[in-house]
Amino acid sequence: MSKTKRFILQEEQLPRQWYNIVADMKVKPIPMLHPGTKQPIKEEDLHPIFSKEASRLELNQTDRFIDIPEEVREKYKYYRSTPLVRAYGLEKALDTPAHIYFKNESVSPVGSHKLNTAIPQAYYCKKEGITNVTTETGAGQWGTALSYACSLYGLELAVYMVKISYEQKPYRRSIMQSYGATVIASPSMSTRAGRDIITRNPNYQGSLGTAISEAIELATQTTNCKYSLGSVLNHVFLHQTVIGLEAEKQMEMAGEYPDMVIACFGGGSNFAGIAFPFMKNSLRDDSLKTRFIAAEPASCPKMSKGIFQYDFGDETGYTPLIPMYTLGHTFAPANIHAGGLRYHGAGAIVSELLRQGRMEAADIKQLEAFDAALLFAKVEGIIPAPESSHAIAATVREALKCKEEGVKKTILFNLSGHGLIDMSSYDRYLAGDLENYSLSEEELQKNFDKLEKII
Repeated sequence: MSKTKRFILQEEQLPRQWYNIVADMKVKPIPMLHPGTKQPIKEEDLHPIFSKEASRLELNQTDRFIDIPEEVREKYKYYRSTPLVRAYGLEKALDTPAHIYFKNESVSPVGSHKLNTAIPQAYYCKKEGITNVTTETGAGQWGTALSYACSLYGLELAVYMVKISYEQKPYRRSIMQSYGATVIASPSMSTRAGRDIITRNPNYQGSLGTAISEAIELATQTTNCKYSLGSVLNHVFLHQTVIGLEAEKQMEMAGEYPDMVIACFGGGSNFAGIAFPFMKNSLRDDSLKTRFIAAEPASCPKMSKGIFQYDFGDETGYTPLIPMYTLGHTFAPANIHAGGLRYHGAGAIVSELLRQGRMEAADIKQLEAFDAALLFAKVEGIIPAPESSHAIAATVREALKCKEEGVKKTILFNLSGHGLIDMSSYDRYLAGDLENYSLSEEELQKNFDKLEKII
């Protein structure tokens, strides 16, 4: 195939619209609430924090497909469409009758799927005349993506990086700084939220909830500044559906349709991206029995062991109250190396879909994830991010079940990013220094008891 034909094919697979699953849900997610009035959030309530366009998209429940701005689509062409790959090596290693496919989001310039929403969010800010942006990041994939996107549009960015990841993943920090971002370890002394947390617990290694609090506080106190989020919220899920919309076309070209769609799960962005376009078919045709599996850490199991309740998206309580499966916004997760999955809650849409039985959760222990990661690296040649390794581990489980039962299933998983900047995690794993973490019922209940019971 000539280079010209290859790029024409790439552009044909690249969607012109995002898919909004809420429009197809017969039972919609219950609304987010204003943290002060406890009334349903209105679009203008979000304007102090988010860009106006992000706020508008967040509350859109009627338009099934939403046009991708042409300037955003032009930026997508830098790296999209991403490959759909048949994992022949993994199939052979597992001796499974299953057909395994993965969508390779690691080929983006920043090495993960996060750029799919970073570009439009930076574009909205630039278009509205905003000059400064703040955000949080766990392992650093989101901070890296937004740093690059802000550099494309000439925006200043401040990133609050969870302290344990700031220390574990110095090269992530360096990449963000190379793109021009300012990176602060969270909790920090630069915000009231950070200072309060450090005062209570001087040795606290941070959480995504803490970093979100700090980023929102800085955004609301800085002139011409907005906050940007990389997961959890509806407009983020919307942007990520380019993954699944491409995969739909590519699976059709392969002559197969997935019996299972699997992705790792932190707040829900890459799961939504790969799953929602296939779930739209299941919502409209009950004869389709595709399973949708969210693979989360056993040490942060909000989908499998959390409770459904209104909760804040951050530790301090700056965000709207979100109807979510949550471990409690004060939950302090274990210091696992999959830093992007150490979030206490799930987005409103995925939480409602779980309530309706449209998806399921699988909790993966840290060592199982790294076992699967090294197997995948050896047979497919790609070293996956620790986060993506959870999806690979869940895929291995399901493929081995197919072997035990003697049935052929088609499995599609999202490889949300590569792990080439996470080699310190692999060093510790290979040295035998990593361990599994588990939560007792007492630990879980302690956090649940702190929640205001609104539902």
